[in-house]
Amino acid sequence: MSESSWPFADPKNVAVFTVADIIFGRTPILRVCHDEEDSAWQFLTGQSLPEKKDWKLVCLEEVAKLDPTIRDLADLPCGWEAERESLTAKWKTKPQTE
Repeated sequence: MSESSWPFADPKNVAVFTVADIIFGRTPILRVCHDEEDSAWQFLTGQSLPEKKDWKLVCLEEVAKLDPTIRDLADLPCGWEAERESLTAKWKTKPQTE
C-alpha cells in the first residue's frame, strides 16, 4: 500500500483496538467505531464487547491488510460507527449511540 493510496487521515502506524479473533482470522470485522472522545478506532466482531483480556492493540495498516474493505470507512467521522451483517455485506453507518 503506497503512501499516496492510503485513504485514512491517520497514519498507517496509528494504534487501533481490535480482538484476537479478528487478528487470527476466526471472525470478520462486522463493526467499526471511530470514537468522538479520543478519535480512536475500534474494529470489532459485532458481538458483545470483549472482556479486557481479549482486547488487542495493533496498527491501522495491519487491520487494513486483514480486511481491505475497511478502507471504505476512512472518512467515517469521529463519533460514528459502521456495521454490516457479514463479510460480504455493505457497511451501514450511523452516529454512535453510546
